[in-house]
Amino acid sequence: MTTWKKTLFLIITFVLIFALPLFGSLAKWKGLPPGYGEFPAQKVEADPGFSLLYFSLACIVALVITLVLVFPRLFGFRKTAEEPPGQAAPQRDAASYPVWFWWSLPVLALSWFLMWARVKLFISLEYYTFVPLWWSFILILDGIVYKRNNGASIISRKPKVMQLLAVVSCFSWFAFEYLNFFVLENWYYPNSQVFSNFGNVFWFSLSYTTVLPAIFEWYLLLKTFRLFRTRYSNGPKLKVSTAFLVIYYVLGLILAFGMGYYPYLLFWVLWVALVPLLSAAMALAGYWTPFTPIKDGDWSKVILIGLATVFNGFFWEFWNFGSEWFHGDAPTNPNYWKYSVPYLDKFHIFSEMPVLGYFGYLFFGLNCWIIWLIAAYVFKFDADFEVLKVE
Repeated sequence: MTTWKKTLFLIITFVLIFALPLFGSLAKWKGLPPGYGEFPAQKVEADPGFSLLYFSLACIVALVITLVLVFPRLFGFRKTAEEPPGQAAPQRDAASYPVWFWWSLPVLALSWFLMWARVKLFISLEYYTFVPLWWSFILILDGIVYKRNNGASIISRKPKVMQLLAVVSCFSWFAFEYLNFFVLENWYYPNSQVFSNFGNVFWFSLSYTTVLPAIFEWYLLLKTFRLFRTRYSNGPKLKVSTAFLVIYYVLGLILAFGMGYYPYLLFWVLWVALVPLLSAAMALAGYWTPFTPIKDGDWSKVILIGLATVFNGFFWEFWNFGSEWFHGDAPTNPNYWKYSVPYLDKFHIFSEMPVLGYFGYLFFGLNCWIIWLIAAYVFKFDADFEVLKVE
C-alpha cells in the first residue's frame, strides 16, 4: 500500500467514526438526536437509570482489569531482572527543577483557590480558572519529569511537540464532544449561560488544549519509575493476523453505527470503539501503534498510557467536584461538568464520576494516543513525544 493510499485509508476511517454514529442516530430518531448541536452540551433527556445486570457485568470486566494490573504474573507477565545494557535509569539528582516548575506553583495555587472560593471583583474570577489551573499543572508535571529524567522533558527537548499536542488536543476533544451527542450526553455542562455563544467556543477551545499534554506528561512521569517501566514489559507475546485485524475493524464500524442507534445500551462505545477501529486501520496500513510492541511481549505502552489517564482523571474529577462541593448546588464555573451515565451510576467517591467510570479512562488514554498518531501520519509531523529511551 502506497503512502497516499495509507493516508486516504486513515482519513476515510476517521470520517466513518463521525458519520456512522450520525447514521445510526438518524435511523433511531428519524432525525437528529435530542440536544444535537447545543454547545456546550446540555442534558435534555433522562437516562434509563440503574441496571443491576449491566452493573454486574461491568464489575466483572473491572475486576479482570484490576487483577491484570495488580497481579500481572498471574496472566503470564514475567519479572524483568535489570535494565537492558546502555539503557539505565536516569540520574535523578543531576538536574534541578526547571524555572517553569517554580513559576507554575503559585499559578496553580491561585487558580485552585479562585476556582473553589468564588472570588468576585468586577467579574467572577472563577470563570477563568480552568485554563491557568491545568496549564500550570502540566508545566509542573513536566518539571518533575525534567528533574527525574536528568534534564529531559517535552518542554526542554521537544517544545514544538508540546505545541502540536495542544492543537491536536483541542480538535480531538471537540470530536469527543460531537460524539457525545449520539449517546445523549454522557457528560454535560450546566453553566452554559456564563459566556456568549462565541465566548463558549473560544473559552472551551482553550480548555481543550490541556487534555493530551496532561495525559502524556503523566505517561512520561510514570516511565521515570523503574517499577512502571518494567512491570508490564515482559508479558505474553500476541501476534494477530490480517484476518483478525479486518474483523476487528469491521467490529469497530458496527459499534460506531450501533452507538447512534442504541445510545444507552452502547454508550460505552464512545470510550472504546475508537480503539478497535482506528488501531486496526493503522495496523492494516502498516503504521506503528501502542499495540505494536505487544507482539514482542511489551505491554507497557498500552498499560502505562491507561494508568497515566487514570491518574490524571483523578485530578480532573477532584477539581471538578470541588466546584460544586464548596458552592452548594449552584457552581458557576463554566467548565464544571456532570455525568449522566446509564445503568452504572452508583458509588461516587468525591467525584461526579461513578467509580466504574474510572475504568473508562484506561481506554480513553489509548484513544488520545491513537488520535495523536493519526494526526501525525496524515499531516506528516513527528509524533514522538518520548524523551526517556529505555525501551
